[in-house]
Amino acid sequence: INEYSEIADQIVHSALNENRGYNFLKELCEIGPRLSGSENSLKAIHWAKEKLEKIGADSVWLQPVMVPHWERGNIEEAYLINSDGKRILNILALGGSIETQETGITAEVVEVKSFDELEAKNVKGKIVFYNRPLDKGLIETFSAYGQAVDQRVYGAINAAKYGAIGVLVRSVTTEDDNVPHTGVMLYADTLQKIPAAALGVQDAEYLSKQLKINPELKVQLKLNCKTLPDAQSYNVIGEIKGSEFPDEVIIVSGHIDSWDVGCGAHDDGAGCVQSIEVLDLLKRLNIKPKRTIRCVLFINEENGSRGAKKYSEFADSSTDKHIAAIESDRGGFAPIGFSYETKIKKIGEVIKSWLPVLSKAEIWWIKPGGTGSDISKIKNADLLLGYVPDPQRYFDFHHSPKDVFEAVHPRELELGTAAITTIVYLISEVGF
Repeated sequence: INEYSEIADQIVHSALNENRGYNFLKELCEIGPRLSGSENSLKAIHWAKEKLEKIGADSVWLQPVMVPHWERGNIEEAYLINSDGKRILNILALGGSIETQETGITAEVVEVKSFDELEAKNVKGKIVFYNRPLDKGLIETFSAYGQAVDQRVYGAINAAKYGAIGVLVRSVTTEDDNVPHTGVMLYADTLQKIPAAALGVQDAEYLSKQLKINPELKVQLKLNCKTLPDAQSYNVIGEIKGSEFPDEVIIVSGHIDSWDVGCGAHDDGAGCVQSIEVLDLLKRLNIKPKRTIRCVLFINEENGSRGAKKYSEFADSSTDKHIAAIESDRGGFAPIGFSYETKIKKIGEVIKSWLPVLSKAEIWWIKPGGTGSDISKIKNADLLLGYVPDPQRYFDFHHSPKDVFEAVHPRELELGTAAITTIVYLISEVGF
């Protein structure tokens, strides 16, 4: 495997010196937030298509997908009503929430930490306040997120079962600031739809303390978000054809949509520009891969995964053999490893044997684990790989107005690109 070390050095050197992907990210973030169905999402899609054409991909195309179209609106207000009057609470509507009536809803608030608590409390005609924090004591921040995010996704469904008229959810974040973090929430067709909003952590703590003093406190909530008819959108696909095995495909991917606050720099602008730059690095270093390298930028990961489902349908019917699919959707931080899923036992051992080369891009481990929500839909890939950067700061920014270009460090982003490019090169040259 040492014969590939020199190429790995060239990949790292070029990525860190030229900062091409970082400059791509600046351009992408200047478009703004890119929620599915929005005008900005289409601008980003056409930007990515033009970028792939400009870097010299052998073929570039748009794959049509119908996507949800939800708009936040311009009214997001929440007030804690007490004897001193009204105190503003920092909120963001959750993605997919219905609007309130024009005058808003005003009701007593019931704090719970779990869905089980709902059964024991009278929430009929009230606003349920989910206040289970992300467990910051866990090293694995994605595990901590997974243990807390159910209240955001399913909170309205469970509260509606017991007659609640609204939901406030403590933001799922590692930060202690007062910036609310949005994200998708779901409804059940058989239950009343109720408005739902995320609450800044500091305001969540304040509300909890005030409710202990006076359990009959009320909150007024106003939202004017709306769901529009599904909109035409696209996955962006570009590839370099393999020189020896063109029908064997290695996917590099991210999702081009983002939430409608901030500009989606870490989630997932970083993954998109890294995927584009993989092709760019191969081109500018004059590396001719044996297998086809295909960049797929999925649409609608944040609130429906329709882009991934559409690509999966294509993959199932294609004569291409998907030997590997790699996803970058954990931010633009410094690389540490890759997680993988495979049904072919020997593949795990093969890719682990590449660590001496991958360590040149600061990859120190490869181990089984979850890989990515989009590539997980591709059922016929021999290997799924999730790029894993340092996770400690990701949820400080995730789904919030803080997820901006300035939050991404160029060397960290480019090292990640180098790591992904190196493993793509190894898969292409060595195979399984």
